[in-house]
Amino acid sequence: MILIIRTRATREELEEMLKIWGVFIKIVVDVEREILAGGSEKHYQCEEVLLASGSRQRDLWGADWNPYTQTIDFESIINIRPSQNNRTMIIQSPELRERITQITTRLLGEM
Repeated sequence: MILIIRTRATREELEEMLKIWGVFIKIVVDVEREILAGGSEKHYQCEEVLLASGSRQRDLWGADWNPYTQTIDFESIINIRPSQNNRTMIIQSPELRERITQITTRLLGEM
């Protein structure tokens, strides 16, 4: 089940998002609204949920969150955006990575 997380996730929400992969959660972070969607099989599914809730595509970035190690993998096909100077699946900008880390840690971290 894909959940939109606007405030710190509960343990139950985290467990629900872990059901698909078990050890990590596919997430898409809206860096402008400072929210995220998680719990899908593919990143684009989280992206669709956020777009339907009013997010802009240019603000959405895909990653994987590992709640056990509290680490983020910044790789997703939705991140390929030459128009935003990101030509690979991995988020290239250190500043953008830091912003995604801050938002994700605030919403999903230390559970």
